[in-house]
Amino acid sequence: MQPCTPPAEAKTPQDVLVVGGGIIGLVTAWRTAQRGLSVAVVDPEPGGGAAQVAAGMLAAVTELHHGEQTLLGLNLASARRYPDFAAELAEASGREVGDAGDAGGLGYRACGTLAVALDSDDRAHLRELHALQRRSGLESEWLSGRECRRLEPMLAPGVRGGLRVDGDHQIDPRRLAAALLVACERAGVVFHRAWAERLSVVRDRARGVVLADGTELHAAQVVLAAGSLSGRLAGVPDDVLPPVRPVKGQVLRLRVPKPYAPFLSRTVRAVVRGSHVYLVPRENGELVVGATSEELGWDTTVTAGGVYELLRDAHELVPGITELPLTETRAGLRPGSPDNAPLLGPTRLPGLQLATGHYRNGVLLAPLTGDVMAHCLTTGELPAEALAFTPARFTAPPPPIPAQSFTEQPA
Repeated sequence: MQPCTPPAEAKTPQDVLVVGGGIIGLVTAWRTAQRGLSVAVVDPEPGGGAAQVAAGMLAAVTELHHGEQTLLGLNLASARRYPDFAAELAEASGREVGDAGDAGGLGYRACGTLAVALDSDDRAHLRELHALQRRSGLESEWLSGRECRRLEPMLAPGVRGGLRVDGDHQIDPRRLAAALLVACERAGVVFHRAWAERLSVVRDRARGVVLADGTELHAAQVVLAAGSLSGRLAGVPDDVLPPVRPVKGQVLRLRVPKPYAPFLSRTVRAVVRGSHVYLVPRENGELVVGATSEELGWDTTVTAGGVYELLRDAHELVPGITELPLTETRAGLRPGSPDNAPLLGPTRLPGLQLATGHYRNGVLLAPLTGDVMAHCLTTGELPAEALAFTPARFTAPPPPIPAQSFTEQPA
């Protein structure tokens, strides 16, 4: 008689186990490993997920919405860190900061953004946004339609006015994720390319996760950074489970034929008949057009209607776009929270921290999130700039975290 196969043994315990290998999970792992803790990431496809769909706009100013002034402060703080963050990540991953053609690079461009209006209603909306920006102490310049077309000659003749924001830039999220993956590996981060099925809780403390094949992974601290999936991990107590929902976004990619003509020199965005549309030009000739916003649960189907609406609105904005080859259509899921802001830091369950719910600002908030989480994981203290974004705003305040919990090994 053959002996029964024994259950999978627990892997070597880590100081920190990050559940989720998207941009937020990777930047958390990299920054934490840099501070000397042993870190592992659990994800079947690290570097995938929303990073493969996002456009990568670093738009703290033009993304401002009424009622989100607190989030604005966080976005601006992260935007200020981007130049140094990109330079450090490029060095850590052996890549260049800019485009570097098809060979690599982060695709970071300090190109600015132009937000335009196509009719009187859109113009009024943009004027209100400009007033809000000025009241918030932000730098933006109102331009006439003629001035907008002087900046971007491909714009439609009907453009009625716009906002020039030189401080809103862009980065290529796919290249950012790839660079973070390399930086993590070089920093000693261990990767478990599998699904996390369940959180392990021992004596009222998070102690790791159980993988789909039954393997147990132990850690002194667990960070749940699984994007839109963060609210679906089994074993997380109901009063701790993050209130994160999926928000579908469809995105198109087109190609400007070589030699790359100055089709657009900067990110251009607009509201067309109430729908938001943006065009993000890469230096390598790619043009990203997005994005729909659909509350459809876990559906990631690319629809004819979604593609049509994006092309229709983009065509009204830049008529010449319909002459470009369409190279890709994708749909992804943004991790939305009740107030559209991230959940950062410790939960009521000792040993479990959150880095999720970034909604439309995950790429923008990557530098700050990495720093915040690494600081919290190594010191037990959440930096002041993140105090308004703790999970506690949706639950009762978390209990104090004993200092020894950051170095002790799981039982």
